[in-house]
Amino acid sequence: MSKSAIPESVFPTAKEDLGAAKFTPETPQTKSASYSLAYADRDFLLRDELRPVRLQLELLKPDLLQQENNIKSTIVIFGSARIPDKKTAAERVKQAEAKAMSNPGNASLARRVDIARRILSRTHYYDEARELARMITEDSQKNGICEHVVITGGGPGIMEAANRGADDVGGKSIGLNIVLPFEQQPNAYITPELCFQFHYFAIRKMHFLKRARALIAYPGGFGTLDELFETLTLIQTRKIKPVPVLLFGSEYWRRVINFDVLVEEGAIDEDDLQLFEFVDSAEEAWKIIKKHYTYNDAH
Repeated sequence: MSKSAIPESVFPTAKEDLGAAKFTPETPQTKSASYSLAYADRDFLLRDELRPVRLQLELLKPDLLQQENNIKSTIVIFGSARIPDKKTAAERVKQAEAKAMSNPGNASLARRVDIARRILSRTHYYDEARELARMITEDSQKNGICEHVVITGGGPGIMEAANRGADDVGGKSIGLNIVLPFEQQPNAYITPELCFQFHYFAIRKMHFLKRARALIAYPGGFGTLDELFETLTLIQTRKIKPVPVLLFGSEYWRRVINFDVLVEEGAIDEDDLQLFEFVDSAEEAWKIIKKHYTYNDAH
């Protein structure tokens, strides 16, 4: 006579109880919303008073799924959603020029042409982000251990380039999308089981840094600046351990942010300038990150 397997728990699982609840006879009492299991009651979970629970769920879900996918550490790549690949950017220049030509003298359309051309001149950042992610992924993900997995905001532009670089060599990459009031979707190169959607910016940013071993910020706007300065603030205030923070595109970053003025005004210490480095190539960025961890592992 074969022995029965010992159950992990004598209690039914939440999934089992949810299935059993479907067979409850319908009565005025059981049809009431109050009778629904709390964890299966969508309207209840969306109440304002349940915000702390939703925050916890949003923290737990990506964390558990990354654990299940054996994600040990990540390399964060930030950057503009508005810098596409060269072909896409060139097509947008043509479209902008066509509209401007059909409306001569329209200053707004002329400005759009200038911006489209400038973005086209910046598409090498897309190529560099793709190459860096390829190098990181190819060099790091061996023997089934997912170390230094590329993680992005999951959108288009520089984020797409980084996820694409990992995909080029058959590696995993992570995307942390955010619900926005306009139509948007995750890029096609994120590993599907590592593609997450967030409601809370704060929890999303926590997941960017929880397993981070380095952060590379490519040219970008408000979102990139927000994520960059939050990271620098956390390192400066010793709320997280120091990691390499690389500003990719020295010409862009020196023009956009005058860090020396912050020192001159006493807003930051001169030592705070050591919290980051400027880089201009994928090879340079990956070399700095590898050197940092080779040195620290040896000491």
